[in-house]
Amino acid sequence: MEVNESVDNGNVHGFCEAGFELVLDEFLQNFNERSEVGASVCVRVGDQTKVDLWGGLSSPEDKTPWEKDTVSIVFSCTKAAVALCAHILADRGELDLFAPVTDYWPEFGKEGKEAITVAMMLNHSAGLPAFREPIKTGGYYDWDYMVKRLEEEAPFWEPGTRNGYHMVSFGWTVGELIARVSGKTLGQFFSDEVASPLGLDFWIGLPKEIETRVSPIIIFVPSPGEPVTEFVEKLVSDKTSIQYLSFLNSGGFDVNTKEAHAAMIGGGGGITNARSLCGMYVPLSGDGTYQEGQLVSQDTIARMRQISMATQQDATLLIPSRFSLGFMKSMDNRHRPLGHVESLIIGEKAFGHGGAGGSLGFADPECSLAFAYTMNKMGYGILLNERGQSLVDATYRSLGYRSNQSGVWIR
Repeated sequence: MEVNESVDNGNVHGFCEAGFELVLDEFLQNFNERSEVGASVCVRVGDQTKVDLWGGLSSPEDKTPWEKDTVSIVFSCTKAAVALCAHILADRGELDLFAPVTDYWPEFGKEGKEAITVAMMLNHSAGLPAFREPIKTGGYYDWDYMVKRLEEEAPFWEPGTRNGYHMVSFGWTVGELIARVSGKTLGQFFSDEVASPLGLDFWIGLPKEIETRVSPIIIFVPSPGEPVTEFVEKLVSDKTSIQYLSFLNSGGFDVNTKEAHAAMIGGGGGITNARSLCGMYVPLSGDGTYQEGQLVSQDTIARMRQISMATQQDATLLIPSRFSLGFMKSMDNRHRPLGHVESLIIGEKAFGHGGAGGSLGFADPECSLAFAYTMNKMGYGILLNERGQSLVDATYRSLGYRSNQSGVWIR
């Protein structure tokens, strides 16, 4: 059915197929009860679109509505796009996931990084979650500078012995490998091999002509006295910590500038909307094919969803975390004091990636599901918050799943 509903902050438009009204209801509640400003959500099962909704305000300052083609930064959802590029090269036999990084990037092999493998880059165990010395002003926008900094950086732990979320550095570690192997920049390879073939409005390095469609990000500001996560406690108390260095040693990175939008920041600078983020996962929710060909093989999809690294305390996030090679797996931390903002609960076979503030995209091959949610107002927490998780829960319930009490959605 076509949707045209009035909500706080404007209107919601789009399409919702019968049987998926729960998703529509939660999307509307996000605006009316959970302070959503502008957002989009898309659900596809197989080759059928079940939900495609957007609404609210793209810019509250001038009351610009969030339109069908509005896009926004999706932060670490971008990591999945980067990981997919690496898996495409591996699928073609051009990149060995278990080879030393130095086979492709010789200059990387110093300061104790000689034994780091490609897989360690992908599963956050390489030991390079941050940079100790200050990043120069505008450093995040300078690819060559950031690559050189990685070459000179020493690991924060013995590579491969534990994992710690590579919050932004992931984009340059894995991204430089993609560039070295393919002969193209990360942004160009993603455009040529993923976004263009699949018809996606998704960029790692935004063209100037798209800038007017970008919704500015509204940074989350905690209320006075609001409980804080262990990550935030460490960030504000220790300027030498991984938490501080990974989050605040950024060379003055400003997410709402044209420079940030145009830069290839594979760790968190991708720009898209739910329709296109979901579209990236459609081949991964099936057999790897799309209308014009084969994105990756079924064997590669099977590898993408296998847990590669898990821990009781992620060295960066300070929570239990679970990763495949480049993707997040279901993480149920609801037993923790602030676990409702430290969890991301999807299906057992599902894999994808969340982004700061609560955006999310994933594929679940068990039920041929591709899902995505994007927004402009960041929510609280390290992983999902109630806005994103409510949409995920409603989607699984619509598909006949009954419970996520085990830590994953089951039928």
